[in-house]
Amino acid sequence: MSYRIAVVGATGLVGQEMLNILAEREFPAARVHALASRRSLGQTAAYGERTLKVAALDDFDFSQVDIALFAAGGSVAAEHAPRAAHAGAMVIDNSSHFRMDPDVPLVVPEVNPEALGQASKRIIANPNCSTAQMVVALKPLHDRAILRRVSVATYQAVSGAGKAASDELFTQTRNIFVNQEPEPEAFTKQIAFNVIPHIDVFMDDGATKEEWKMVVETKKILDPKVRVFATCVRVPVFVGHAEALHLEFAQPIEPDEAREILREAPGVLVVDKPEDGGYVTPVEAAGEFATYVSRIRTDPTVEHGLALWCVSDNLRKGAALNAVQIAESLIARHLPAPAGD
Repeated sequence: MSYRIAVVGATGLVGQEMLNILAEREFPAARVHALASRRSLGQTAAYGERTLKVAALDDFDFSQVDIALFAAGGSVAAEHAPRAAHAGAMVIDNSSHFRMDPDVPLVVPEVNPEALGQASKRIIANPNCSTAQMVVALKPLHDRAILRRVSVATYQAVSGAGKAASDELFTQTRNIFVNQEPEPEAFTKQIAFNVIPHIDVFMDDGATKEEWKMVVETKKILDPKVRVFATCVRVPVFVGHAEALHLEFAQPIEPDEAREILREAPGVLVVDKPEDGGYVTPVEAAGEFATYVSRIRTDPTVEHGLALWCVSDNLRKGAALNAVQIAESLIARHLPAPAGD
C-alpha cells in the first residue's frame, strides 16, 4: 500500500531534509508533491535520485494527497494546514502554531505515540527541535524513576534558525579571516566565534520564547507534573543541537542503571566512556537519525540527581525525521487506507 505525500516548504532546509528522509527510509509513497511559495516556481527539489518540480502552495488541491508534511513556518501553517485537513489530508506541521492547541496532539513517536489517536482536527504538531531530542532521552528514565525536575542548557546550531542564519555564520567566519567586519543580520550579535544566549523573542518573565517552548512542550508530551527550566543558547555550529541536562527524580537511579535503560530505549544511542573522545558531539550526530546520550553521572547537588549530555541532528530528529516518523506511525496505527494513486 502506498500513499500520496505533499511536502510544504520543500525548498527550505527542513523541507529538503524531509524529502531526503522520505527517500532514505523508503517511505511507501505513490507520489510526492514538492510545494512552496510562488517565488519558488521554476525551482526543483531532490527526492532520492529523482528531481521534483516545485508547485505553488496557494492553489494546490490537497484532496490529491493523503499526508501533508508542513515545513514552512507558522503563518503558512495557520492559513494552509486547516485547508489541507479539510480536504482530507492528515497534516503534520513542524511550526509552533498548533503545538499548544488542546485539540492538536504534540507527538514524538518514541515517547507518546498514543496521542496520535487524538487528532480530531486531522492536524498533528511536531515539537520544537530541542524539545524533541530531550524527551526521547527523558522518557525511559521517567518511566523508571519518575522525573520531578529538569534543568537544561542548550547549545543550538544555527540551522535551527534557517538558511539565512547558516549563511550568516559562513559569511561572518570568512569575513573575520580576511579582516572584514562580521555584520550581524539574522542574529542580534556576531555568531561566528561567539555564543548568543537568546533564541526567539523575550517574554515578560525574562525567558525567551524558545525556553518557554521547552517548558510547555515537555509538559504536554511527557508529563504535566515535570518542572522544567531552560536556558537556550545559539552556538557557531551548522548542524546538531547539544544539551546539558540536570535531572531530579522521585526515586533513586544510578548512572549504570540509567545507561542500561537508555541503551534499550528506542531512538537512543549511548556513547559514554570517561575518556578522551568517549562522548558524542554535534559533528558526529549530523546526518544521523539517533539521539545520542553521553556523560551520564550522578548530580550530588539534589536528591536522586543525574546529569547527562544529549546531542542530535536538529534538522532530522528535531524536525524532518520526527515528522516522517509520525507519518510512519500514522500508517501503522490510525491512518485510513489511501483513496488511490
